[in-house]
Amino acid sequence: MESGKARGISPRALFCALFAASPTTIPHMTELLLKGGRIIDPATDLDRTGDVLVRHGVIVALSDTPLSSAENTFDCEGCIVSPGLIDIHVHFRDPDESGHHQETIASGSAAAAAGGFTTVCCMPNTTPAADSRSVIDAIKHRATAAGLTRVFPVACGTIDRRGEVVAPILELVEAGAVAISDDGDGIADSDLMKRILSLVAASDSVFMQHCQDPTLTRGAAMNAGALATRLGLGGWPREAEELMLRRDLTLNRSIAARYHAQHLSVVESVIALREAREAGQPATGEASPHHLLLTEDACGDWNTLAKVNPPLRTAADVEAIKTGIADGTITVLATDHAPHPAQSKETDFASAAFGIVGLECALPLYREALIDGGVIDWATMLAMMTCEPAAVAGLDRLGLGRLEIGTPADLTIIDPDAEWIIDPATFLSAGSNCPFAGREVRGRAIATIIDGHFTSRQIGPSVEGRAVVR
Repeated sequence: MESGKARGISPRALFCALFAASPTTIPHMTELLLKGGRIIDPATDLDRTGDVLVRHGVIVALSDTPLSSAENTFDCEGCIVSPGLIDIHVHFRDPDESGHHQETIASGSAAAAAGGFTTVCCMPNTTPAADSRSVIDAIKHRATAAGLTRVFPVACGTIDRRGEVVAPILELVEAGAVAISDDGDGIADSDLMKRILSLVAASDSVFMQHCQDPTLTRGAAMNAGALATRLGLGGWPREAEELMLRRDLTLNRSIAARYHAQHLSVVESVIALREAREAGQPATGEASPHHLLLTEDACGDWNTLAKVNPPLRTAADVEAIKTGIADGTITVLATDHAPHPAQSKETDFASAAFGIVGLECALPLYREALIDGGVIDWATMLAMMTCEPAAVAGLDRLGLGRLEIGTPADLTIIDPDAEWIIDPATFLSAGSNCPFAGREVRGRAIATIIDGHFTSRQIGPSVEGRAVVR
C-alpha cells in the first residue's frame, strides 16, 4: 500500500480520514469465518472457492481448504465473497438547512449497506455546501454516528458551488475531502477550471466533473430529439456534455491532475475519454445503472421518475457506454444515488426534480446490463465497484477496495442467483424515486461487512439459515 506521504497527504490525515469514516456504533466481532464462497478480489486477480477468516476487524487468512470453526461463521456456499462495494458518487444531502430533502447520512448509509456498499463518497451539494472545514467535519461526524457505511466527503471546487470563486481546496483535502467537485453543476469558466485543476494536482486529489455546459441546457428537461418535441419539453443537447469534457481534457494536458468524468451519457463523451486515456492523460469515467438500461423512451407519457441529469439518451448511446466499459475506457460504476421527496416528482415533467435512487438495486441492474448482456464478467464488474473506484478517490491508500491479508475486513457477500422484484416501498433510503419499480432482477448482496462486523443481512429465502452465530 502506498503511504499517504507518497501520494501527497500526510499519514495523520489519512488515519483521521479512515477513523472518521469507520462505523463505530455496532460492536465488533472478535472473529468471523466466511465459509465456502467464491472469493473474488479483482485487485489481486484472485478468483477461487475457499474460506476467509477475519479477526479483530482485519482479514487474517484466505484459504482454499476449509478452515476450522471460529467464534462466528457465515455459510457462503454458492455466493461470491467480494471486497466491500464502493460507490464514489452519491447524494446524501446532509447537512440540509433548507429542509427540502429527507435523505440524511443515516438513511443513506442504511440504503448503501442494504445494497452491499461498504464505502460511499457523498457529493457537496448540501446546504450549506461542502466548501469549508466545518462542513467536512460535520459530514464525518454524522457518518461515524450513523455507523453503517464508510462515508467520505467530496468538497466543492468553488464557494457555494456558484462557479465564481475558487474554494480552499488544499485545506478541504487536508480536512478529509477525498475529491473535489461542484457536482450538480459543471464549472463553466475555463480560467477558473484551469486554476482548480492546478490546485487539485498540487493536493494529489481528483476532480470529479459534472460535464454540462449550462449555456446549452437552459430550460432543458430531457434528451433533445423528436420525443422531446412531441412531449413539448425542452431538449438537452448531447453537445452540452461533450464540449465541457473536451475542454477540461484540453486544459488538463499540461497540468495532469487526476480527472474523473461523472455519469457519461453520450457516444461522443466515450470517444473523447478514450482518446485522452490513449494519449496518457490521468482521466477516468463512470457509468450509472440508468444510462446502461434505459433510453429516452422511459420518459414517454411524461414519466418524471425517468428524469435524470444528464438525461437518458438513445439506444446507440447505451451501446457506446457498454463498449466503453468492455474496452476499458470507462472503469467505474457509480449510481449517482439522488433521493427526492415524493412531491418533487409528483408534478409536471418540466418542474420535476432530476435524479433517481440507486444504491439498493444497483448490483442486479449492473448484472443485467453487463453480465447477462455479455459485456463483461463478474470479476471485471466487481473491479469497477471495488478497486477501480478506490483508486480514483485515493481510498486504495487506506487498504479499501481489495481483499488481502492485513487489510480492513470490508466485505460484500453476493448471492448471484437470488431472484427478487425491486420494490421502492421497502427501501431504507428516504427516497423512493426509482424507475425500476416492479422489475424482476437477479443477484443481491445478502450481507455487508465492515471492519469484521455485519452492517446488513438480508432476510429471505435466499439467506435463510446461512448465518450461524455461536
